Amino acid sequence: MNVLVTGVTGFVGDRLVPALRSAGHDVSALVRNTDAYVPRDGVTVFQGDVLEPETLEGVLADIDAAYYLIHAMGGGAGFEERDRQGARNFAEAADAAGVDRIIYLSGLGVDGEDLSAHLRSRREIEEVLGEGEYDLTVLRAAIIIGDGSASFQIIRQLSSQLPVMITPRWVSTRVQPIAISDVIAYLVGILDVPETAGETYQIGGPDVLTYRDILVETGQILTGRKPIIVPVPILTPRLSAYWVDLVTNVPAGVAYPLIDGMATDVVVTDDRLESLVPVDRTPFEIAVRRALEERDSD
Repeated sequence: MNVLVTGVTGFVGDRLVPALRSAGHDVSALVRNTDAYVPRDGVTVFQGDVLEPETLEGVLADIDAAYYLIHAMGGGAGFEERDRQGARNFAEAADAAGVDRIIYLSGLGVDGEDLSAHLRSRREIEEVLGEGEYDLTVLRAAIIIGDGSASFQIIRQLSSQLPVMITPRWVSTRVQPIAISDVIAYLVGILDVPETAGETYQIGGPDVLTYRDILVETGQILTGRKPIIVPVPILTPRLSAYWVDLVTNVPAGVAYPLIDGMATDVVVTDDRLESLVPVDRTPFEIAVRRALEERDSD
């Protein structure tokens, strides 16, 4: 199958490309600057920007399926409009080229007014991409555990640097983290299952934990001791975002939207994909250890 991957320099895209090649697919990559990207063997590279629709002409020709892995959150304020416009331009280009299918990695969370700005934007992109003539498959994931994940970077740095943490009530929020290897397995696996086209699925690891559990377990793996977590009800998510900004080196434009989303549970309630794309899901502890080993080997 001829497959195009966007966001190939990102945390997920960088891992997806070799996995697709290993599965026997012909892979093309879309990057904004070809000089800054060293392609893997056998990968065709196109230079283009979803915010500049004229640069997409010809990129999607003869493409059967495209992975849309672009998120503008790292660019700071106004990311919602940039994400919206980029998705719209890509959808129109895909329609014009006759692409059969687009696959989008979105965020897990219950729909409603409690969604953070980050997750609301993800839902909006689902809607924008869903307006195309192709089949759209959406995978919604919670925290992805792996070296390079912004969410895991926050967790790792808090757990290793603070023996005592004053935290807001979100430490009691339940979440279902998933290893990056499992995310990649699902993203690749759905290409071989035609009935997943046009569907939305939720994916998560085998463990449902609170953020307290996640911080404590990660801290123990990193330092050999369990950090002390002291919840303070009056500490708002916004104030805790400032605190994360002081303690970690995660850019504020990325950290703040992520922190805003920690107030609501993100747990899989629809496990239909497990029977269609069987994945031997990775326990949280193993996922953390693998992420740390990968970081140390860089």
